[in-house]
Amino acid sequence: MKIWKIAELNNYCKNLLESQLHDIDLEGEISNFKRHTSGHLYFTLKDADAQINAVMYRYKASTLPFSPKDGDKVLAKGTVSVFPMRGQFQFLCWEMKPLGVGDLQKKFEELKKKLEKEGLFNPERKRPLPVLPQKIGVITSPTGAAIRDILNVINRRFANVEILLYPVQVQGTDAKNQIAEAIENMNLNFPDVDVIISGRGGGSLEDLWAYNEEIVARAIFASRIPIISAVGHEIDFTISDFVADLRAPTPSAAAELVVKNKEELKNRIQSLSSHLGKSLWMLYKNTEHRLRIIMEKKVLKHPELAYLPFFQKLEYVEEKLQLKIKELVEDCGQRLNLLREKVNLLSPMNILSRGYAIAYTLPDKKILKSSSDVNTDDSILVKLKEGEIECAVKRK
Repeated sequence: MKIWKIAELNNYCKNLLESQLHDIDLEGEISNFKRHTSGHLYFTLKDADAQINAVMYRYKASTLPFSPKDGDKVLAKGTVSVFPMRGQFQFLCWEMKPLGVGDLQKKFEELKKKLEKEGLFNPERKRPLPVLPQKIGVITSPTGAAIRDILNVINRRFANVEILLYPVQVQGTDAKNQIAEAIENMNLNFPDVDVIISGRGGGSLEDLWAYNEEIVARAIFASRIPIISAVGHEIDFTISDFVADLRAPTPSAAAELVVKNKEELKNRIQSLSSHLGKSLWMLYKNTEHRLRIIMEKKVLKHPELAYLPFFQKLEYVEEKLQLKIKELVEDCGQRLNLLREKVNLLSPMNILSRGYAIAYTLPDKKILKSSSDVNTDDSILVKLKEGEIECAVKRK
C-alpha cells in the first residue's frame, strides 16, 4: 500500500486536471478582482450556482483588449488546475473577452441611477463632520477586522473618545435589515452620538452587497446624525458611499477622518496660543506707538487751534449775513417809497389839493357823477381838501 505525500497528491491532481480539462471555455461573472503589483490578475468567476478562483498571469494579462473589473460578464479560455502548495482548485486563464455586465453590477447601476434621480446623492445635503466628537457610533460586526482597526486608530489618536458599538451582520441575507435598523435605532435612542461609522472590511461584490441595498441607503439618508461610510478597500464603491455624508476608503481611514490626533491638536493649540500672544503684544505696542504720535499733535496740546478756524468762519458768515440783511432792508425801503409815490399820485386826496372837490348824494353818500343823480332842493355833500360842505341843489 502506497502512502502518498501531500505534494505528490496535489501534483497528481494538477496533472490530471490539466490533461483532461485543457483549453476549455468558461462563462461567468468577475468578482473580487485584484491586479497584483507583479501584473498578475486574481479574481473569482461565478454564476448563479457556483464559483471558482481564477488567475491570469502577467504575460497573458498584458494582451487583454479591455480592463476587467468586478461585475463584468466574460468568456474565459484556459485550463483547470491545482495550486500545489495550497491544494487550491483554480482556473488558469489564457484569454478573456467581455460579454456584458453581470446581474449584480446591473442591479447596482439601476439602483444608483434611481437614487441619484431622487436626490439622495446631492452634495448640498451632506453635513460636515464634528470637529471634536465626544461619542462615536460604530455599526459593524463585533468580530470583524473593521472594529479592531477603528478602535486601534482611535485609541492611538485620541484615547478618551467614547465608542458605542452597535453589532450587526455585515453580509448575508439579514445583513441589510440589521444595518438599516441599527442606523434608525442609534438616531432614536442615542441622541448624544455625534457621528456614525458604518462599514466593514474588504470582500467580493457579493460580500459587500448589503451596503448596496436600497433599505440601507434610505436609512443613511434619513439619519439626523452624520454618517461615514467605510466599506471594503479603497477600490470598492457601494451605494452607501454615495448617500453617506462622507466616504472613507477603509474603516481605518474613517477613524482617522473622524478623530483628530490628540498630540497634533495640543501642538496646534499651543501654536495658536503663542501666535495669539504675539499678536496681542504687537497690537498693544502698535496702539501705544499710535497713541504717542497722536498725543504729540498740536491739536491736543492747543485744542483752541481746532475750533478757532470755525469761529473765524462764523464771524465771516455773520458779517456777510448782516450786510445782506442791510441790503435787503434798503432795497425794500426804496421799493416802498416808489409804491408810496404811486399811491399818492393816484390818491383822490392829492387831486383835491389842486382845487378839485368830490360831491356825494345824501343821505346814502354815493359819489355824484351826473346831474341826473339829484333833483332840485336835494341836499348834497361836497368834500374839499380840508373839510366838507353840505349844500342844497338850486338849479340843474
